Amino acid sequence: MAAARVAGYFRQHSAAEWKRYFLSTHFWGPVANWGLPLAALADLKKNPDMISGNMTAALVIYSSVFMRFAWHVQPRNLLLFACHATNFTAQTVQLARYFNHNVLFIVEDPIAKADRFKEEEEDRLALLAKQ
Repeated sequence: MAAARVAGYFRQHSAAEWKRYFLSTHFWGPVANWGLPLAALADLKKNPDMISGNMTAALVIYSSVFMRFAWHVQPRNLLLFACHATNFTAQTVQLARYFNHNVLFIVEDPIAKADRFKEEEEDRLALLAKQ
């Protein structure tokens, strides 16, 4: 049932329309913009000491503004909307990690804990090497 609906959607547009879409900035702009959310998702595995609160807050605002733009532009640019929704979500998680690590101290971040353990182990080994 779902496959028939998807196939029907693609059949209602001609090959020329699809070609025009794939060669437009309406497609390539969001594709190029996917670098931001991909980087944000990769940064979720990094130490929260490296998170910039100001930049993360700016990216949350940026993504929310451009989500609204992508929704209101005619025709709607759902690829751009999905890109900024993903970035908004990832940056919001990063902002929560930043506040938890620097202000709230509610949950100990496992990545920060692992990095701290690694540094302590290196210090211990350095002391043993000196003896």
